[in-house]
Amino acid sequence: MTTVSETPQPQQGPRLREVLQGIPTYKPGKPAVGAAGVPAFKLSSNENPYPPLPGVLETAVAAAGTINRYPDMGCTGLVAELAQRYGVPESHIATGTGSVGVAQSLIHATAGPGDEVLYAWRSFEAYPIIVQISGAASVQVPLTDGDVHDLDAMLAAVTGRTRLIFVCNPNNPTGTVVRRAELERFLDAVPSDVLIVLDEAYTEFVRDADVPDGVELYRDRPNVCVLRTFSKAYGLAGLRVGFAIAHEPVATALRQTAVPFGVSQLAQDAAVASLRSEDALLERVAALVAERDRVEAALTAQGWTVRPSQANFVWLRLGGQTADFAAACAAAGVVVPGEGVRVTIGEVEANDLFLAAAEVFRKEL
Repeated sequence: MTTVSETPQPQQGPRLREVLQGIPTYKPGKPAVGAAGVPAFKLSSNENPYPPLPGVLETAVAAAGTINRYPDMGCTGLVAELAQRYGVPESHIATGTGSVGVAQSLIHATAGPGDEVLYAWRSFEAYPIIVQISGAASVQVPLTDGDVHDLDAMLAAVTGRTRLIFVCNPNNPTGTVVRRAELERFLDAVPSDVLIVLDEAYTEFVRDADVPDGVELYRDRPNVCVLRTFSKAYGLAGLRVGFAIAHEPVATALRQTAVPFGVSQLAQDAAVASLRSEDALLERVAALVAERDRVEAALTAQGWTVRPSQANFVWLRLGGQTADFAAACAAAGVVVPGEGVRVTIGEVEANDLFLAAAEVFRKEL
C-alpha cells in the first residue's frame, strides 16, 4: 500500500511564466493632491476634463439598475451603432475593455514565443507590457529627431518573424502624426501577412487635413486594423470601452480572444448614448483643441521647443530635467508624468497653472 510521506516538503510556490520577470510596470497618472487652499489638477492621464455628454449619465444610471445581470456579451447595440456610424459591416467590429484591451487581444491572436511585434519608441507605454506578456519579442524603432514615426526604419526592421505592427497616430506621448502619403506607402510595402494596427485613440483631436482616417485606409487592405476608444474625446475613461474595425478574419479572432462579458452593460449603453450626442462632442473637442493651441503658443513664447500636437496633450522632451520640472508643476498644483513631460489639456484654470509653472522653470534654467 502506497502512503503519502509525512516529511514536510519545501515550500516553493507556484511556477509562473518566465516572461513575467522584469515586465515593465504601467504607470498611471498620479492623483492630484494640492496644499491647503491650493487647487490641484491631474494633467497626467489624457483624461477629458468635461463631465459625460448630455444624456449619458442618465443612461448609465438606468443601466446600473441591471448590474445583477450579465451584459450583452456581443455588445449588439453598440456594434450596430458603430457599424452605422462608420459604414462598415457589423462583422468587422470587435469591442473590448478600452483600446488597450483590444490591442492585447490582437497580440494574443497573432503573436507568441518566437514572434516579433514592431512599434516605434517612444510610443504608448502599454505596448511593451502586452507584448512581453504574450511571450513575443518587442522590436522598438526609435522616432526621428522630430519625434515622428520613422516608417522607413520600421519597414527595414520587418522580418519573417514579424506578426504585428503598431502605428500610433497621433502618437502617444509626442502628439506627432504620420501623414497620408508616407503612411499609405508603408501600408502597401509591409508584407500582406503582417497585421498593421493603426492606433487612433486621439483621432477626434486631429486638425491636420493631411492625416488620414484609418477607417478609409482599412477598407481595401485586409491586413489593416483600426483601434478607437471612448476614453478620450468621449470622456468615458472610467468605463473602459474601446473597439476595433478590421476585416472579418481579424475581427473574429478578436472576439475569440476577448474576455467574455468584458464590456459592462453600463459601458455599452453609455457609449451608444455618447455616439448619439455628436453635436455636444464636437463642441467640446473644438474647445480642447483651441486650448491646446493656446498652450502650445504660450510655451513657444516662453522659449520651449514644442512639437505640434494633434492630440489632447502637449509634449516637452526634457531628458534629465524631467523630474525637477514635474516637481515644480506639482508644487504649483498640476500633476504631470515623467519620461519627458506629456501634459494633458485640461480645464482652463489647470492649463494656466501649468503655464505659470513652466514659465518660472524656464527662467531658472
